[in-house]
Amino acid sequence: MIEIEREQDVEVLRQVAVLLDRENQRLHEKLHKLTLELARLKGADAATLQLEIDQLQELLAQRERRLFGLSSEKRPRTNGHEPAAETAPQTGHGPTAQPELPTLEQVHELPETERACPSCGGDLVPMGEQYEESEEVSVVERRFVVVRHRRRKYRCRCNGAVVTAPAPPKLVPGGRYAPEFAVEVAISKYLDHLPLERQARIMERQGLAVTSQTLWDQIDALARVLEPSYQALLPRVLASPVVGADETHWQLMQPQGGTSRWWVWCVASREAVFYRLCGTRATKEAQALLAGYRGVILCDGYTAYETLARAGPRAGPTLAHCWAHVRRKFVECEESYPEEAKRVLDWIGDLYQVEREVPRADGPEPEAGVRLRAELRRERSRPIVQELRAWAEQTRPRVLPRSGLGKAIDYMLGRWPGLVRFLDDPRIPLDNNGTERALRGVVLGRKNHYGSRSKRGTQVAALFYSLCETAKLARAEPRSYLLDAARRALAEPGTVTLPHDLHP
Repeated sequence: MIEIEREQDVEVLRQVAVLLDRENQRLHEKLHKLTLELARLKGADAATLQLEIDQLQELLAQRERRLFGLSSEKRPRTNGHEPAAETAPQTGHGPTAQPELPTLEQVHELPETERACPSCGGDLVPMGEQYEESEEVSVVERRFVVVRHRRRKYRCRCNGAVVTAPAPPKLVPGGRYAPEFAVEVAISKYLDHLPLERQARIMERQGLAVTSQTLWDQIDALARVLEPSYQALLPRVLASPVVGADETHWQLMQPQGGTSRWWVWCVASREAVFYRLCGTRATKEAQALLAGYRGVILCDGYTAYETLARAGPRAGPTLAHCWAHVRRKFVECEESYPEEAKRVLDWIGDLYQVEREVPRADGPEPEAGVRLRAELRRERSRPIVQELRAWAEQTRPRVLPRSGLGKAIDYMLGRWPGLVRFLDDPRIPLDNNGTERALRGVVLGRKNHYGSRSKRGTQVAALFYSLCETAKLARAEPRSYLLDAARRALAEPGTVTLPHDLHP
């Protein structure tokens, strides 16, 4: 029995693809005959019959794309936004500037045996400070060292007092590992997505004998020190008038074997991200995460957010919906309905083209940018949206509701009030891609180390993902930020340090 998901032999996979293609062709032909026979027995008209045949063929085509198609949503540019002219292919490039790297100078001397003039045999002497210079990027291997702390003792001549110099702060009292070590492990796991077992093997090659349990103990201790900073992130995010919300699954390993599905809930603003890992995807988790929020939540069509909004305009948040999700629905059915899908995708592309004309800003957006976006949306985006709505209402009665195009239109019209909310509020982005990008690191970590081994592991993961992703948004180097925040918290327990405090 061949397991296709695990098979690595290209020839075997090619043969499986050929067999599946033949089987699909046979099913297409049989489906066509059976549908014709059924329609004849029922007395159905030819137009309805053809629609049903097209829908069934579409379902088979979707199955084929899921097995063999590309997962990318990128499409060729066909709506008038092509580049002005194609440039000749680049054959090479100059050296990339490296302003962040320190520069080490190395002087190369001519060997003594080669310092004779080839013309007269005289001695070659240095030409003052004349050099021929070039640069290369090299690597200095990471080193682990044992730092022996010698705390000097002091006494008074009267022998009435003996005082010892203070020891450096430690995450674990009497522990052997420095905070810098714990930060290095945390960055490698939650930013570079290296499992602890893999880190232990790498460290062993570099001369440090350590177990993955010891590495876990260090990041667990670091997380306890940084807990106040993590808890302070959520109020910072919810202080924004517009936030994005999304969720993705996470695996929690069970002691008896197997895994259970948990969920990573993410809420993000332009300057901060907060994650919480929960055992369910129920509405109560969304209510706990967004309790008391009265701004705008940019999200997909998940019902948990709809339930929050039903509390009323005064008691609950306002929902805005994501145009990228709408676009995705029409990309999925483009192969079966190329003409109709292309029209919608071109309209959505025009909406994004309008957004590109407003310069992007890091951090809080300048008022001038907000006013320009409001003007452009009023003059150019609103007519596009009105034309798209009119087309959708005219087209929906002519397609089968269960077809790909029918489902895409229903998805769009069903969320229309949230989709057009961006027209009246220039602070609302056109899509929720920023929040989805914030979940990218979580997804990579999930693939690399398969989730968490304990509930405490989920809490530690949520903490470090939140602090690291927020540091990147604040343009703070995550390693430096975590070390600075840990040192402040060790010096004064309970101290809250956010990346914005270091890089306002």
